[in-house]
Amino acid sequence: MAKEYLGEFEELILTLVAALQEDAYGAAIAEELETRIKREANLSAIHVTLYRLEDKGFIKSAFGGATTERGGRRKRIYTITNAGLAMLKAMKESRVELWKLVPQLKMIGSN
Repeated sequence: MAKEYLGEFEELILTLVAALQEDAYGAAIAEELETRIKREANLSAIHVTLYRLEDKGFIKSAFGGATTERGGRRKRIYTITNAGLAMLKAMKESRVELWKLVPQLKMIGSN
């Protein structure tokens, strides 16, 4: 089986799903992207990425309750799976190893 890789946007979305926990739904993810990393994203691009991550087994979804502020519609809430957590951990470790190679990014007291 070939190793699965994530693109940068997929990694951002997967990370936010893990961080937001029970508040991980499309609009909240878009708001966090803009607030935390100053990146605007089309809501449909976020949804397509969420579906792709779900197809890969990194997240799962379930519908929340209907709300009046949403006109009776239900939110689709996403949660990270064990496979998704393993992917994030592996990506973090590989990035840290690469960052260690950059002299300008070395911090005092780190290896």
